[in-house]
Amino acid sequence: MADSKPGVHVLQLKHVSVPPSMIAGEKFIKWDEDSSLVTAVTLRVDPYGYFLYWTDQNEETQILDMCTIRDTRTGHYAKVPKDPKMRDQVTMGASQDSLEDKTLTVSYGPDFVNISFFNFCTSKKETAKQWTDDLLKMANNLLALNGSVHYFLRKAHVRLTLQADKGGKIALVVSLSIVRTFAQHRDDRRRVEKAFIESTGLASGKDDAIPLSQFGFDDFYRFYKKLTGRQEVEKIFEELFGTKSHITVEQFVEFLNSYQRDPRLNEILYPYANPDRARDLFQQYEPNVPNAPKGLLSAEGFLRFLMSEDNSIVSADKFDLSHDMEQPLCHYFVNSSHNTYLTGHQFTGKSSVEIYRQTLLGGCRCVELDFWNGKNEDPIIYHGYTLVPEVPAKDVIEAIAESAFKTSDFPVVLSFENHCNPKQQAKIAQYCREYFGEMMLDQALESHPLEPGVPLPSPAQLKRKIIIKNKKKHQHHRALKDVDKGAAAGASALAVTIGSVSGSTLAPQGNGEIPRPRLEKEESKDSITEEEDAIIHAAEEIELGSESDDEDESSTLSNLSPEEIRLREKAQKDKGTAGKETEAGAEISALVNYVQPIHFHSFEHAERRNRSYEMSSFVETQSTALLKEHPIEFVNYNKRQISRVYPRGTRVDSSNFMPHVFWNAGCQLVALNFQTLDLAMQLNLGIFEMNGRTGYLLKPQFMRRMDRKFDPFAESTVDGIIAGKVSVQVISGQFLSDKRVSTYVEVDMFGLPADTVRKRFRTKTVLNNGINPIYDQEPFVFNKVVLPDLACLRIAVYEDSGRLLGHRVLPVTGLCPGYRHLGLRNDGGQPLNLATLFVNIMVKDYIPDGLSDFANALANPIKYQSELEKRSKQLSILTGEMEDPLEYEVDSKLASDKDTEDKDMDTKTRAHQQPSLEGETPVLTALSAENIPTKRQDSTKMKTNSILRPEFRDISGLGPSSSGLSDVECESVVVAESFEKLIENKHVKKQRDKLNKKLEDIQKEFEKEKTKLEEELGIVTKSKVTKTSSRLIKRISSKNLNKEPASVRSSSETAECLLAQRLPPILQKFNEEKANMKKHYHEIIYTTLEKCIAASKEKQLKLLKEQYDSQVGGATKSIHAQVSREFKSLNKRHKDKDELDRMKREKREEIVRKGVVEHERLEQQFEKKEKELRRQYEELQKRFEEERMKEYMSISRESERSTSVVSDDVFDSAVPLGPACRPHS
Repeated sequence: MADSKPGVHVLQLKHVSVPPSMIAGEKFIKWDEDSSLVTAVTLRVDPYGYFLYWTDQNEETQILDMCTIRDTRTGHYAKVPKDPKMRDQVTMGASQDSLEDKTLTVSYGPDFVNISFFNFCTSKKETAKQWTDDLLKMANNLLALNGSVHYFLRKAHVRLTLQADKGGKIALVVSLSIVRTFAQHRDDRRRVEKAFIESTGLASGKDDAIPLSQFGFDDFYRFYKKLTGRQEVEKIFEELFGTKSHITVEQFVEFLNSYQRDPRLNEILYPYANPDRARDLFQQYEPNVPNAPKGLLSAEGFLRFLMSEDNSIVSADKFDLSHDMEQPLCHYFVNSSHNTYLTGHQFTGKSSVEIYRQTLLGGCRCVELDFWNGKNEDPIIYHGYTLVPEVPAKDVIEAIAESAFKTSDFPVVLSFENHCNPKQQAKIAQYCREYFGEMMLDQALESHPLEPGVPLPSPAQLKRKIIIKNKKKHQHHRALKDVDKGAAAGASALAVTIGSVSGSTLAPQGNGEIPRPRLEKEESKDSITEEEDAIIHAAEEIELGSESDDEDESSTLSNLSPEEIRLREKAQKDKGTAGKETEAGAEISALVNYVQPIHFHSFEHAERRNRSYEMSSFVETQSTALLKEHPIEFVNYNKRQISRVYPRGTRVDSSNFMPHVFWNAGCQLVALNFQTLDLAMQLNLGIFEMNGRTGYLLKPQFMRRMDRKFDPFAESTVDGIIAGKVSVQVISGQFLSDKRVSTYVEVDMFGLPADTVRKRFRTKTVLNNGINPIYDQEPFVFNKVVLPDLACLRIAVYEDSGRLLGHRVLPVTGLCPGYRHLGLRNDGGQPLNLATLFVNIMVKDYIPDGLSDFANALANPIKYQSELEKRSKQLSILTGEMEDPLEYEVDSKLASDKDTEDKDMDTKTRAHQQPSLEGETPVLTALSAENIPTKRQDSTKMKTNSILRPEFRDISGLGPSSSGLSDVECESVVVAESFEKLIENKHVKKQRDKLNKKLEDIQKEFEKEKTKLEEELGIVTKSKVTKTSSRLIKRISSKNLNKEPASVRSSSETAECLLAQRLPPILQKFNEEKANMKKHYHEIIYTTLEKCIAASKEKQLKLLKEQYDSQVGGATKSIHAQVSREFKSLNKRHKDKDELDRMKREKREEIVRKGVVEHERLEQQFEKKEKELRRQYEELQKRFEEERMKEYMSISRESERSTSVVSDDVFDSAVPLGPACRPHS
């Protein structure tokens, strides 16, 4: 969730190591608190550290899963029998050691609330101490909690072996009792039993047994393989490597680097896999021993690798303590609890001392204590104005002292909400000093004085320190009360009014005590009362020497409108009881230093004060409003000082808000109800499992540095942060449930609002298979993750009824790509052992669609250049000429064979047409070859690329033919109309025809002018010569022509010279006319075409919407019809009216739920199609702009050339000119 220390992290986590004495076992006496039963047992731990188990004198064994152990205690905090007789029974060994010191108490349970205990007594306190310490280490080993499939398979096998009989044999009855944990349904049980019998070779008799020596882990693995099949892995093996039964070292290295490697890793710090690494893995996982030395890995070995710890889905260093712990305290997210003492409902639940221990042991570093006046001058922890029972404050403080640093050495913040009188406040301070001792941070560090501008100390500097958060008493309060009596009076009036609204006031009695409220609704949290706020605010202004324009918050309710009163009352309900806190006493105020709560005025006010040790608490509604209005300022505030966010008071069911909302703003103490394991709490547990489960996560750098600006509502890429892309393909599941249920998988992402995706990605439902369902789903793609550092994936498995079977929360930055197995957790974050999902993960940096080719070129320039050269050669073969490859690098999608075809056609047209104006394309009637000299033809040839016959290129997805659908399906696919079709639109064609008519008229006018000029000069054209009779031709021989008088020849040459002088201006004039005409109609035609594209887009979008509406209507009708059919069927089957009504309600809800899902599916499908259709029209618009610009440039070039070739055109005209009129070279 944040930046780790620079460089490569060296893993500090160690695998479980079990001392030999615990494997051999120790003699204990086990006693039961409820049944008063005392039993002598031998207590052991298996060699792998999977289980704590004990065997009594009758050789009966009980097993406790190490993952369920939450705490171990000895000494003063261990449980001992209250009954003297039982105490005597369990006491053994040296008398100088107390029974408490020789007792081991083990607490276990599935969550923070439902905790049970086992108690064991031994003869030596050293033995009890060793077992206490070592068991706690094993239970909290993060590598064990995040073990591989192979790890949990071995764990299941060890559990079987622990239940062997005296002869070291596993009876079939015992085996099947274990095997039945895989399946409870009759059909599934038969399937499991059959696989077990076949894999072990046992007969089906219940009296059969198998020696442990014949049922090793390899035999158990065969049973697993027989039961699950894992055909999906065999299919992947074949797709990746072909049909051969083995793969080579080179193939496996390619697989590791191409599929399993994280492309985001630095190649120098994290080198690519090499053949040596592959051979090591072969040696480890190839079951056929002769294969590994030969450099071969079988499909079976491939599966074993995929299930191993070398192929975990999250890198182990993410679970290790890898964050920099030397930053100021406000630069961390801190695992925090709200109303920690509650174990259930906010009004009617129970309070508990034990839950303080459990939350602290679970990694929580900020717990809340609500102090009220108790009897006999002894303060209590109690939820004010409710029916929740009280617990002694002394017991809670003692429990915190014992548990605070058992699993994490980093500082604990105690959030006090104090309603006690001064005398009982002093007692709280006394308890803190007494029980916390040196752990109590009662003075600021010399290196970090409580001064403006000085940052907070780091968690590393505050290791094993307890920090008190309580209102602090300032010396200037009383003086200010005397100075500003008006403000105090107003504040008092306000306090009385609020007190009357709540039904109770907190006015001191004659003895100085504040009466303890009873049976009233909870009101507020972590804030300062109105009158105190007015005084403190005045003091702050005096200290700052500045004037305040803030509204006087001590104004009475009589000056407020009814609406303002209603809003203020609602805010009070949201906040809770902290608004009614009493003034801090001197003794407890002296314990407060780095976490001093003050009333929040504004972000500007806090910035001016610049006091990092001051913090504010916000109810979720207030912090949400601040986040909406001032997101950037909220983030900046949290860079400098601490903020705490807690649930609103109206969450009486102890539900939680989504913590990411406030983590995104950098809020450190996001307090949740730990007793409720809802989605929010599951995310909290999953996220804080990282960084060694210390309870501290370093915030991303841009949320810590003052020179960086961050908007939590950002949708575009954050400056300096590389966005990511994540793809998750759910392939299969294993042992998801022991029941015969239908299952599906949901994949959600949580992070910034732009990154959060919920309820969108869900697999198909696999019916009646909880053992090995195959989903084989198309990948779920999160195309752009703006801020990967704050994002996490949640992959959850549900029954078709919606009941959660298991889930896993994974940080995006820690995901390992490729084919991986994902171990599932229960609501409380404990492993579900064999319950796994097989997935294919893809992670990489986000690249915008338009830059993907460019990114690929940068990533592999040699390959990219080779591809370009290859394409150029292919295009050259199509054109029949070896053109310059650079001509095609601009746009490799253009079809060069079309260009060549048009050029050939252009040449042929010019060779056969009559004399014409210069530069005309086939669309605009090209000049004849006789008007263009042969020596210039190659240089003046134009590409056929015009508004009439444009050069087409294929736009992906613009036609149904590209979709691969059948004819029937194609009819329902709405796509953008092709460019070719739009060119032929009648409105566009009409304008083209007008242009052609105008160009023909200009051509005719030119021919007319030219003929008139020739007649005027007396020049005989070729057409006239052909009309001369053959008789005349006979009479004119070459001999007679040679005798023609010189005067005649001179006259003819003079006429030709005159024609050469007078024709160019005429030719230029008509060429300009044609060019101007083309430009004029170019704008008209393309404007018309643009309107046609817009109309087409509107028509197709409307058609798509009509199609969607029709589908929704059809789905709705189908739902109604199905309801009607089901009701008719129920009417026939059920006669009891109440039962019939109940069945109808259930059936209606079921059908409606399916209908909602179908509507959502249709809506998502419609949105996807609409997005694709708009993309197609964007491509079409780009194509349109390209063609318009290309045509315009073509016309401009023709216009420029028309003047440069006029004189040459005349000399090469139909009339042969004499040498006198030709230009001299």
